[in-house]
Amino acid sequence: MSKEAILEKLRADADKILRACLDAADPAEAVKRFVSLQEDNRLVCPDFQIQLNDVDRIVLVGAGKGSAPMAKAIEDLLDDRLAGGAICVKYGHGIPLKKVEVIEAGHPVPDEAGREAVSKIIGILESAGPKDLVISCISGGGSALMPAPAAGISLGDKQEITQQLLAVGANIYEINAVRKHLSDAKGGNLMRRAYPAFVINLMLSDVIGEDPGTIASGPFAPDSSTFQDALDILDRYGLKSKAPTAIAARIRNGAAGKVPETPKHGDPIFSKVRNIVVGSNILSLYAGRSKAEELGYKALILSSSIQGDTTEAALFHWALAKEVRTTGNPIRPPACLLSGGETTVVLKGNGRGGRNQEFALSLVRKAAEVPRALFVSAATDGTDGPTDAAGAVVDSLSLERAVEAGLNPDAFLKNNDSYTFFEKLGDLIITGPTRTNVMDVRIVLVAEFPPIA
Repeated sequence: MSKEAILEKLRADADKILRACLDAADPAEAVKRFVSLQEDNRLVCPDFQIQLNDVDRIVLVGAGKGSAPMAKAIEDLLDDRLAGGAICVKYGHGIPLKKVEVIEAGHPVPDEAGREAVSKIIGILESAGPKDLVISCISGGGSALMPAPAAGISLGDKQEITQQLLAVGANIYEINAVRKHLSDAKGGNLMRRAYPAFVINLMLSDVIGEDPGTIASGPFAPDSSTFQDALDILDRYGLKSKAPTAIAARIRNGAAGKVPETPKHGDPIFSKVRNIVVGSNILSLYAGRSKAEELGYKALILSSSIQGDTTEAALFHWALAKEVRTTGNPIRPPACLLSGGETTVVLKGNGRGGRNQEFALSLVRKAAEVPRALFVSAATDGTDGPTDAAGAVVDSLSLERAVEAGLNPDAFLKNNDSYTFFEKLGDLIITGPTRTNVMDVRIVLVAEFPPIA
């Protein structure tokens, strides 16, 4: 078999493994695994249940890239028991629902449609009484999709600070800590609106550690971050003088105790909510490992918590692939290494791309040093950065093909223009909207060394 044929097989196998990862993160199936309705009208969730005969009204709210299929699963389960509701999803991620209004809005930078959506959601929550049940469907992206600027903060201010934090490579925890303290919805503030109704908050996790207070900035969960934390983050990235004036002033005043904090652990409002994580990155990696083993690979999950600089993470995966090829450690070829998590990119150029494409571009030269190997990095939501690609694929011959096409990977990397590079090379991964989001998945395949034709 030729080198080209071996790599073609690796690409086909990687596609099957990635598809298995995405299927395991299906939001509707995730909800069904955790919520059921018994014949006696009991709604059963892990560790608790509710007799719906004692409930006056059931409404549904939510936001995120995967919230539409989550809401559909609840509609299918409850049917006419559900009175209605509203959710906000990213543009292109909506599906028809019978009882719940689906509003599409901007992500990752919030827009006016998102503000109108959260206004409707707040109205629904404030109308709920002590004998009503609120079911919340939250997934990754929900924070940007529910912009409810605090008094004195404009939507433009929030858009600007979000772009600034993304540009300097702030991680999701840091971005959310700032956004929680600029919002009337995040950081437990939607729970303030819903109380004293009972809330079941179903979450599809897109964060390392699956912290309910971090997923979509924790609208129904206690907030462990403070105004001082937000101020420290602005200081760390040199944004105190660059942030919009109103935002910098609010965070400074909050840190000085002049603005009320977000709801914390111990607040009585949280006695009326159950936060349940129904899907996560590790479940996707388990499915990918099973598919790889089915295809004949020895498979190993490295971690579902890879974070930090994208290029450094890429070089770590390359080093492991080289070790597999040269020594057979930690597993012998044919080998499949899987990892998940979410890395960050510091923008230095003005090109197009995202962390997954940047991951792949960082490996174009290095991959040439590992014969018969392939590297895939993809966002499970189908959108990597502000592009229509989920990620990209690199193999041992990518550098050779790039040189033949007159493409210098170093120049594209310097300009953060991974999308253009892989578009020209034909190696973008395009899935379209997957309507889920459980962080990123990376797949490394190292083939055996069969005779080469």
